[in-house]
Amino acid sequence: MDLKKTTAPVNTVTYNKNVIEEPTGNVYEAITIIAKRAGQINSEIKKELIEKLEEFATYNDSLEEIFENKEQIEVSKFYEKLPKAHALAVQEWLEGRIYHREAK
Repeated sequence: MDLKKTTAPVNTVTYNKNVIEEPTGNVYEAITIIAKRAGQINSEIKKELIEKLEEFATYNDSLEEIFENKEQIEVSKFYEKLPKAHALAVQEWLEGRIYHREAK
């Protein structure tokens, strides 16, 4: 997932209920699918963030010394500015990029 190229909004947006429920015919089912995808996106972003922060980690045995790692701060700021996982999931849903099927 390329987070730099996403068009998902960072702020709160009101969506048309009919557009959200159109693929499933049921707004609650659509929201459940979007919520599950948001959970997946959130875990992907968290995993990616932890990996990047570990690249710049410094391990000290002394608790008295606290260093500011500028690279870690910059990485953290980048991820803080990203749209939230639920906004990314809704954007994917509206673009038809989420695969779903009915359990039988």
